[in-house]
Amino acid sequence: MSGALPTISIVTPSFNQVEYLTETMSSVLDQQYPALDYVVIDAGSNDGSVDIIRSQESRLAYWVSEPDEGHTDGLNKGFVRTSGEIMGWVNSSDVQFPWTLRTVAEVFRDVPEAQWIMGLQTHLSRHGRPVAVRDGVWNRYDFLAGEYRWLQQESVFWRRTLWERAGGRIDPGARYVCDFALWLRFMELEPLYHVQTPLGGYRHHDDRRGTTDEGAYSAEARQSWESWAAAATPADRRRARIVGALPGRAGRWWRKALEGNPVTAWYRHPRVTFDLGGDRWMVA
Repeated sequence: MSGALPTISIVTPSFNQVEYLTETMSSVLDQQYPALDYVVIDAGSNDGSVDIIRSQESRLAYWVSEPDEGHTDGLNKGFVRTSGEIMGWVNSSDVQFPWTLRTVAEVFRDVPEAQWIMGLQTHLSRHGRPVAVRDGVWNRYDFLAGEYRWLQQESVFWRRTLWERAGGRIDPGARYVCDFALWLRFMELEPLYHVQTPLGGYRHHDDRRGTTDEGAYSAEARQSWESWAAAATPADRRRARIVGALPGRAGRWWRKALEGNPVTAWYRHPRVTFDLGGDRWMVA
């Protein structure tokens, strides 16, 4: 890509993930993105993780290993150390792909109206092999209708200007749903743009936080959603009832019909695809 590259800030929070940490950090660093601002926040691991981080410290903008107050605290500690125009995070067992950072930079360059984006949902086996790629799409009306599971966090990136408008930090009261709490604030401000390529991989394994605490995550997400939805305007609640009128497969057909209807033009999921002829990203 031509022109000056935007600085991209990535944070990796970690605690005792030595089995996967090398692969996670390498997936970011080995892209050789020249304007990378990479921060690793370790919560005081005692499994050898610190040796891995220290071996890469010359390539990091900042790192620390010390006890913290949990995942959200670690992320906030990390993001306050960053300054990039574009932001995101990758947890310490997930990965980015060799094309991720340059693709993200190109998308934000070519689609200036996009304030936050998400790539295709990409699921990895325990051993890091891609096992599923899905095209899930969401907007605030899907969220209001109760369709809020799951945006793939490691595939989401946003502009710093949006981060600052949304408060400049992740809600410190969010113990498990730090990502979801942030998406709720973003949804109130800007539409999510869906990029039609994988940008991050979610690794399934027994020790990951989302697996061991799945019940607690779901309960906290439901509570956060209820508080957020209760503040919606009557007009938005009426629109959400239209979106959620049909469940399951019929509901997917119904929502697709809504999106193509000029009367319900408010219900849209902007998709970003690559124009091979024009050699650029564009809104489909």
